[in-house]
Amino acid sequence: MSKEPLRERLSALSRAELVGVALLLAVTLAGAGLWYLRSLPRPIQVRSGGSSGPAAEGSPTAEAPVILVDVAGWVRHPGVYEFHEGDRVIDAIEAAGGARSGAALESLNLAAPLADGTQVLVPRRAPAGTASGSTSGDIGKININTASATELEALPGVGEVIAQRIVEYRTENGPFASVDQLLDVSGIGDATLAEIRDLVTV
Repeated sequence: MSKEPLRERLSALSRAELVGVALLLAVTLAGAGLWYLRSLPRPIQVRSGGSSGPAAEGSPTAEAPVILVDVAGWVRHPGVYEFHEGDRVIDAIEAAGGARSGAALESLNLAAPLADGTQVLVPRRAPAGTASGSTSGDIGKININTASATELEALPGVGEVIAQRIVEYRTENGPFASVDQLLDVSGIGDATLAEIRDLVTV
């Protein structure tokens, strides 16, 4: 095929028309180039969920370590609880259900920080009419010869059943002569006695 007709048509175009054709070709080529660049694989950008610093304050490594504290004595739910450094004695008492009625909270420093492996012992306020033979070291302790079953239930390791057995034992055999005599009560062993020894008296 002869190329003369195409040359003749191009020569017949005005300058303005030639510029328009050139711009059209330039736009077409630019669009093709842009499409090609966009089709190329791009690297994946990984974004951090924390701050840009070396260690974000909310990261797991910044959390306070867990500590274990034994909350015992005149509280509703004695036991071993988990806390964090910076927690206070008042937090331990609240975790154990709060102090029972008659607790001698004034004898504790409620603002003291908790330490791992320690015990928070909430004493009971001595009831009115305490026997004159009681020593100062017995104040706040539960008298196993006079306490009700409900009061005995507050002792760690002593539930409703064992508390009732203590009451039945002293009813049938007379008052306890010593704290060690609790071993004669069914359900109380050396481990339980060691746990409540400092909380009771006769």
